[in-house]
Amino acid sequence: MEKQHYSSREQKTQGDRFFKHFEAKIKPLLSKIYSDPIVEQLLTQIYALIQEHLADSLAENLNKWSQNEVLMITYGDSVYTAEEKSLVTLARFLEHLQDTITGVHILPFCPYSSDDGFSVIDYLQVDPELGDWQDIEKIAEKFDLMADLVLNHISSQSEWFEQFKQGIKPGCDYFIEADPATDLSAVVRPRSSPLLVEIDTTAGKKYVWATFSADQVDLDYTNPDVLLEIINIILFYIQKGAKYIRLDAVGFLWKQEGTSCIHLPQTHALIKLFREITQMINPDTALITETNVPNRENLSYFGNRDEAHLIYNFSLPPLLVNALLQGKSDHLKTWMMSMPPAPLGCAYFNFTASHDGIGLRPTEGLLLEDEYNAMLETMEQFGGKISMRSKPDGTQSPYEINISLFDALKGTVKGKDEWQIERFLCSQTIMMAVEGVPAFYIHSLLATPNDYEGMAKTGRNRSINRYKWDYEELKQKLNNPNSNQTIVMGEMSRRIQIRRRQPAFHPNATQYTLHPMNKALFAFWRQSIHRDQSIFCISNLSDRSQELLLSDINLICIDPWQDLLSGGVIQDINDSLTLQPYQCAWITNKFDI
Repeated sequence: MEKQHYSSREQKTQGDRFFKHFEAKIKPLLSKIYSDPIVEQLLTQIYALIQEHLADSLAENLNKWSQNEVLMITYGDSVYTAEEKSLVTLARFLEHLQDTITGVHILPFCPYSSDDGFSVIDYLQVDPELGDWQDIEKIAEKFDLMADLVLNHISSQSEWFEQFKQGIKPGCDYFIEADPATDLSAVVRPRSSPLLVEIDTTAGKKYVWATFSADQVDLDYTNPDVLLEIINIILFYIQKGAKYIRLDAVGFLWKQEGTSCIHLPQTHALIKLFREITQMINPDTALITETNVPNRENLSYFGNRDEAHLIYNFSLPPLLVNALLQGKSDHLKTWMMSMPPAPLGCAYFNFTASHDGIGLRPTEGLLLEDEYNAMLETMEQFGGKISMRSKPDGTQSPYEINISLFDALKGTVKGKDEWQIERFLCSQTIMMAVEGVPAFYIHSLLATPNDYEGMAKTGRNRSINRYKWDYEELKQKLNNPNSNQTIVMGEMSRRIQIRRRQPAFHPNATQYTLHPMNKALFAFWRQSIHRDQSIFCISNLSDRSQELLLSDINLICIDPWQDLLSGGVIQDINDSLTLQPYQCAWITNKFDI
């Protein structure tokens, strides 16, 4: 964003105006987190950090996205060659997707010690195995970049944690110590590993808080210096071209003994603070919160349209998989009816697969027990693994399904069948039509199967869906017209490009659940913000042909109608529509876009 030039008097006036705005926005949030003396000091320190980088306008940008936005999720080395750095190879692969996607979420690209990048050693460096900042910036020039900010924890091999062990500032004050005798049974756990980790330090044995693993040590946000470090990292990522900043595991930020230590008021205040600061630096930047929790808890991260710009639609993947395994729409339909429209300036972030597994906590209260168990059993039959977490009472419960989504849909609860590709395409077509911004995992675009070898090599369930494609091997697959990769990527690209041209698929366009009598059909209506385009999205979730009476979806007789996906024209709105197994239709009154 180009800066305007002001005279010295104008600069002072502008500076005073910005500081008053800054103080009015930031001070109340800091006051919810810290004591008054700390608040006054922090105000000065934060303003000093961002002052030179303030945007020219104080106005909120309410047009951060349109129907054109489509992202791909990938590791920096999901595609590689031996001859060059992986980020260079990724940039070459992205050339094939210039007409398909507009943004790229490159999963953690910093140096790390475990968890495939989510145990960051240095936030301000790029892993030299992947490339450097110049490689990141080149990708950001052509695609909207999403960068991960792993802000709940840092690697035990980081400089900060080494300082902690040595008793050296600043790191000696950056982590949470606790007495192992303390009752921490109320703490919500996403893993089965011990919450407290014993560490040898120069001052003797200490126990530090580690929500996710012994190598991922939680940062102490009660120390305002930690907050300043994180704000500095956010500023740095924006300067490097990040349009989206993903706040990883953000629900766990604030710890308080005697509580669940998840979704605490201080955590929500911190997210509001990050939103206000990014708004002041670059109004085009969007924050996305990663909170893999039950639906109502997840929705709380919109706040009063003052927290996350985007939240993951975590309930969609397991509900969609269940619907396609069962061949019926009831739970998917109930969920859709319960979803409020995203607030002004906010949007849902839709996905069906990611580097993690299919989260199961977001199904709580949404699936019947017998269907839930049938889904787990079917996923295991199709080669998947079920990861567990510890509950406060000491028992364990399923946390996520680890499986390639392509293989998760190789059949139904009845077993494997011949409809894998059609069923998979149906899942992706529903996702890209639902209210929100769609994001496709690279292994969904490439129909990547389960990576059993990778899982055996690492000993981790999640590796089953983190295959690394040799680029030469991948090009051979994509040059074979009969390969799953060519068929799926070609059809996905075609449908995505159609989707990107439709105003009714704007992330904030109206969405209304429809109720055809046939449970095998899932149907909803989207209407453009300007009310000039309607799209009726109809999907056959079953392995049999299904009939839909067009009168059931209330087409208006004064408009001509056409299916955007097949090109078929509706001649008589009182007729019926036959949908083949897993076929989708986007019936619209405006098809000359």
